[in-house]
Amino acid sequence: MIATNYNPKASEEKWYKYWMDHKLFHSEVDNSREPYCIVIPPPNVTGVLHMGHMLNNTIQDALVRRARLLGKNACWVPGTDHASIATEAKVVGKLQSEGIKKTDLTRDEFLKHAWDWTHTHGGIILKQLKRLGASCDWDRTAFTMDKERSESVLKVFVDLYNKGLIYRGVRMVNWDPKALTALSDEEVVYKEEHSKLYYLRYKIEGEDGYALVATTRPETIMGDTAMCINPKDPKNQHLRGKKVIVPLVGRTIPVIEDEYVDIEFGTGCLKVTPAHDVNDYMLGEKYHLPSIDIFNDNGTISEQAGIYVGMDRFDVREQIEKDLQAAGLLEKVEPYTNNVGFSERTNVPIEPKLSMQWFLKMEHLAEIALSPVMNDDIRFFPSKFKNTYRHWMENIKDWCISRQLWWGHRIPAWYLPEGGYVVAYNEEEALRLAREKSHNSNLTIADLRQDEDCLDTWFSSWLWPISLFDGINHPGNPEINYYYPTNDLVTGPDIIFFWVARMIMAGYEYEGKMPFKNVYFTGIVRDKLGRKMSKSLGNSPDPLDLIDKYGADGVRVGMLLCAPAGGDLLFDESLPEQGRNFTTKMWNAFKLVKSWEVASIDQPAHSRLALEWFNHLLGKVNETLNTQFDQYRISEALMTVYTTFRDEFSSWLLEMIKPAYGQPIDRKTYEETLNVFEQLLQLLHPFMPFITEEIWQTLRERQDGESIMISRLPKATSYDESYLLRFEAVKNIIVGIRNIRKQNNIAFKDVLELKVKKNERYPASFDSIIRKMGNIGQIGLVNEPVKGAWSFIVDTVEYFIPAQGEVNTAEVKAKLEEELNYTRGFLTSVMKKLSNEKFVNGAPEQVVANERKKQADAEVKIAAIEAQLKGDIQ
Repeated sequence: MIATNYNPKASEEKWYKYWMDHKLFHSEVDNSREPYCIVIPPPNVTGVLHMGHMLNNTIQDALVRRARLLGKNACWVPGTDHASIATEAKVVGKLQSEGIKKTDLTRDEFLKHAWDWTHTHGGIILKQLKRLGASCDWDRTAFTMDKERSESVLKVFVDLYNKGLIYRGVRMVNWDPKALTALSDEEVVYKEEHSKLYYLRYKIEGEDGYALVATTRPETIMGDTAMCINPKDPKNQHLRGKKVIVPLVGRTIPVIEDEYVDIEFGTGCLKVTPAHDVNDYMLGEKYHLPSIDIFNDNGTISEQAGIYVGMDRFDVREQIEKDLQAAGLLEKVEPYTNNVGFSERTNVPIEPKLSMQWFLKMEHLAEIALSPVMNDDIRFFPSKFKNTYRHWMENIKDWCISRQLWWGHRIPAWYLPEGGYVVAYNEEEALRLAREKSHNSNLTIADLRQDEDCLDTWFSSWLWPISLFDGINHPGNPEINYYYPTNDLVTGPDIIFFWVARMIMAGYEYEGKMPFKNVYFTGIVRDKLGRKMSKSLGNSPDPLDLIDKYGADGVRVGMLLCAPAGGDLLFDESLPEQGRNFTTKMWNAFKLVKSWEVASIDQPAHSRLALEWFNHLLGKVNETLNTQFDQYRISEALMTVYTTFRDEFSSWLLEMIKPAYGQPIDRKTYEETLNVFEQLLQLLHPFMPFITEEIWQTLRERQDGESIMISRLPKATSYDESYLLRFEAVKNIIVGIRNIRKQNNIAFKDVLELKVKKNERYPASFDSIIRKMGNIGQIGLVNEPVKGAWSFIVDTVEYFIPAQGEVNTAEVKAKLEEELNYTRGFLTSVMKKLSNEKFVNGAPEQVVANERKKQADAEVKIAAIEAQLKGDIQ
């Protein structure tokens, strides 16, 4: 017994369990089949599903499920990222709520808490992805800090160090005062801020005058070690060779000259604070200036500053303005808008800071990873992101790979008692190297001290496509040889530098080839007002609530209907509601087909023709879908099959073949209908896995273990475009007949007569369909327009229905004039296009030919309507 209404929740639970029980997501090396592989962008291990994940993983699942239907050995590898900064911050917060400080714990004690947190909260997001229908090979679930991935990270670090690509040194870095760690340049987000420009008076030593300096950061004056002017600046020539006194601090500093200084900014005088500004640091290096670090790691003022010690940097900014004013050392304050760098992870302003860190040289890696993308060996969709990629690669800086955290891969470097260090994969190797380096065979591991820092999280995820198949630990193993390079990567453009580019680098460095062939960049999910969805704005729905309300298939359809590659998605709840309504449409079509009684009777001509048309249409739809998937136009692909089912299958085919009330359907038509229904379900399955499985399993008898997911799409069939065009005319004729019935309140049970003015474009071979769908008794050909009849024109052919009663000629004339005006307007737009030489000479030949055909058809139609209006209506 088929349920009256489709129950998404019951279907989702039933079929996901069925797929898992039969291991239908699992993939093993099979050299007789073509592999298709996607690696999941690993979400944070303690994260939860948000709308961006929903979009990204729905697209991945659609690609993977389609690959299975094409007979490929599909492998979608899931996993999570340990997310050093985010996870450590959560653990520290939890400990603080319990009255425990991180500094009160040993590293091992803290890591125990971190692992407990990870085991408690980790993997929630993967369970949530199952609700969405994600067909990942869960047997392969990986974690960036599991054994295989951790070993891979350490081996790569040692290898790159031995190649001379990793080094340690004091450099200016981006410091996160909240997370207490260095960040790479890519982890800094710049935001426009309305701040102030402070004009400070630096007294000239030995003179009554002073130099004015404009700065947005007066709290850094305690670190000033020089003032710089441009030697070409006429207004500051009087300062050449002089010294000035830092306000409030009282320290005398030299005036240096360098063309780096912008003459137009502020007063043309620049305070130089080498420890707290990247550009000042370079000036300090160039002119051998001392460097005074005035900030503690947490953003408070250090003892080196001498004043304001222990105060927060932003509190100092407020206080110093008052103190400068009181001391007569503040000329003026102006409003000023500038870009301020914020930590991507903690959203606090970063502090440029000199720090001893580990760096990876990027020049060589960027060089090997640039041309494959520029040459389209690796294809970007949309391709506009190639320019973003090239700009970053051509302006690349060394990657700061160390983080002052405990949660992560600890840097495999050990410091010797007498100074210096060794880099090794493990303690045993470190001890061997240390003994060699120090020429001391009595050294023990207790004499060595391992580096306290851990590696940037991205240093593990850049190896993801290789490490998932253990390619670092076991090069050339059967899995890496079979699944690598992977096929597609689906990700957001915001991590093109963090992850995409670095995976390409690692791929060419360690496998000598690309890590993936295609990169599909999703857009940002925004609300209908265009705002980025976020918890803080309260405009982001809970994805699981949406699934509960609209079903997983409904939500998937809603997400994909408005998700062009690289384009932002404007989301509101009408979209998953539209998806849910479509599942109802599918279920109703299923119920209708299964309600028919089947009998061994002859197939009617109208059913034969209808199915013949639909099979031609399926041939075209399959060709269109292949192109759309090849070009990663996933949203368009869904719309293609969505409208085919909704409009062509449900609204046309089923109506054409539906038996009369109380009558059976012939067996041939029924079987062919099941065939096309199955094909449509297969085409829809990548987008709507649950309802397609539910219907497919019930359409026919199935064996245990069978699934639409592993059924094979039929081979592409040829189709006749001219045949499809003729059938479009048939549909328009039926619409014309129905319009006349509606306009004149003629019930469908009333049989009408149709007269056709002779024209070779009349699709006479489809008379049986026109008669059934329009309830037409007879169709006759005429040489002249029929007097006293309702009329309409389709594809330049005139049709007449003899009136049942008196014809309202004024109304008919008004409708003909309305159609005439529309057709004239249409012809004008076509002629405008054809009169454009650029279009005619530049467009493909077929496109121009189509426009000329539109012109000819419109001209014939105008002539026919004008002929009727001249006196053929009475």
